[in-house]
Amino acid sequence: MLGEIRGLNEECGVFGIWGHSESAQLSYYGLHALQHRGQEGAGIVVTDGEALRAVKGEGLVNDVFSEENLKSAKGQAAIAHVRYTTAGGGGIENVQPLLFRSSTGSMAIAHNGNLVNANHLKQHLERSGSIFHSSSDTEVVVHLIKKSKKPGFRAQVKEALSLLKGAFSFLILTKDCIMVARDRNGLRPLSLGKLDDAWVVASETCAFDLIGAEFVREVEPGELLIISDKGIEEDRFVEMEQRAMCAMEYVYFARPDSNIDQINIHMTRKRMGKRLAQECAWLEADVVTGVPDSSISAAIGFAEESGIPYELGLIKNRYTGRTFIQPTQELRERGVKMKLSPVVQVVKGKRVVMVDDSIVRGTTSKRIVNMLKEAGATEVHVVISSPPMKNPCFYGIDTSTHEELIASSKNVEEICEAIGADSLTFLSVEGLVEATARPFDDENRGLCMACFTGDYPTEIFSDTVLPHEKEVVR
Repeated sequence: MLGEIRGLNEECGVFGIWGHSESAQLSYYGLHALQHRGQEGAGIVVTDGEALRAVKGEGLVNDVFSEENLKSAKGQAAIAHVRYTTAGGGGIENVQPLLFRSSTGSMAIAHNGNLVNANHLKQHLERSGSIFHSSSDTEVVVHLIKKSKKPGFRAQVKEALSLLKGAFSFLILTKDCIMVARDRNGLRPLSLGKLDDAWVVASETCAFDLIGAEFVREVEPGELLIISDKGIEEDRFVEMEQRAMCAMEYVYFARPDSNIDQINIHMTRKRMGKRLAQECAWLEADVVTGVPDSSISAAIGFAEESGIPYELGLIKNRYTGRTFIQPTQELRERGVKMKLSPVVQVVKGKRVVMVDDSIVRGTTSKRIVNMLKEAGATEVHVVISSPPMKNPCFYGIDTSTHEELIASSKNVEEICEAIGADSLTFLSVEGLVEATARPFDDENRGLCMACFTGDYPTEIFSDTVLPHEKEVVR
């Protein structure tokens, strides 16, 4: 994916397993499958039934874990996490799972998503004496649990989760169980699987495939699962509200071999490409190419529907690692070329359809268009397999202001001119909904389209009052 050079990133991926003697090793493989969801930090917390032990660090999964530190993490249960920094910023203190020790027992917590009322809750908690050790919104949940007056740990967790607004999939590990929770709208994906006698949970089903686990079902919005040696218990912390799965999971974030609600991502993206071809049937060109990797499926669909041949016109260099921000425009251009290269023999003298999944700021689209034209393309027609991204996301994607989004201030013709394309076509909102097979009128298969439509499924700024402050806050 091109998130690191285009400026579109999703926060995290989570993985958990209960009931397997090689829980740390399997978590390592699970995180490998989820590496695309976060490249800035990774961690695993394991329990042997007596204590919790953490292994984590900044960097890629391969950089953080070794045979030695995984061997030292012995236990029959674990939760794990890969992080991309949005809320709270970077630093080792924010690398998850976060581990907390107290006289009443230890717990670790891993989170995918973003809490829109985290700052408000944090202010209330600090007024009542809480001290935070990280700047992550995830830590708020632990303090809410510890402040709860409810009897029993499960009731305390349920009360804490019920106070949260926004997008979240949580895994909470104690020496006795893993608790699994998903927000009331189901904004982020979370699936339950089985590996022999062990239970497995992951942000995407591709993690199950890698370790040989069998998909069981999706974790329902508002649901709380308690996995322990007793098996699995199903509970709720809130009732499910209108489903609102993030549309960008289908467009960009999820791996093509993953399924969300048993809808395959690759096939969904192919349908997006086919619908795009129908919506710009007037377009004449010689070759179709996709911006690797997340746009390849849509490009194949576009080519199949339009009859224009698909070719590998852009190659992604997978071994560049991260590049430093360069001080001059010329060096920034070279940084992009390190990650992408045109195949001159494919595009030279051709009218090229360049398929991409989205346009955020427009800077990378402009550079790729220029790159194709410098390679000899006579025309470059850009087609995007999602609608114009006009509105900020507050649920875990790092586009939190209108200023970061070119479509917020420019229409399609102006964006086309800004990126130097010969034409520009975005997929319609209706086309995206149809391709994902998640109709708005189906309460079990709704989509969050807020970044395209401005229709947010939750409150964005909340005045939640904590239960123990109700008598003093006016």
